[in-house]
Amino acid sequence: MKIDGQCFCGHVAYEAEINPKHVAICYCTDCQRHSGSAYSVAVAVAPDKFRLTAGTLKSVDRIADSGTRRAMTFCPECGTRIYGMVLDNPAASFTIRIGTVNQRADLEPKSQVWCSSRMPWVKLIEGIPAHARNFVPSASRP
Repeated sequence: MKIDGQCFCGHVAYEAEINPKHVAICYCTDCQRHSGSAYSVAVAVAPDKFRLTAGTLKSVDRIADSGTRRAMTFCPECGTRIYGMVLDNPAASFTIRIGTVNQRADLEPKSQVWCSSRMPWVKLIEGIPAHARNFVPSASRP
């Protein structure tokens, strides 16, 4: 599925080719802190299927709860989070934040990950598989 999106202020814009089956709700502590909320919703995308069409991104490197070194990218003008990526494996898929996708209404979550870090007052969504840790499918898989 072709998608496009942008940040809140419009400085950053992108387009990508994604598989809508790879949308996940993430309850990890990094997503909580970085989103300023209890979770994040993202979709996996292969690096060669993403293209920045406007603006530039800024990033912050962080060691995730999993021990993986990640870069969290965002618009340098308004701070909107755009995607997160694994730094030690540039070929690995990265995760675009659904709130930035223009077609977000068509991207229903298919999994819930890092449920072990979920806030106790957040209820899991019935009918969507839940995983204690990470189970985000690779964007290169069908």
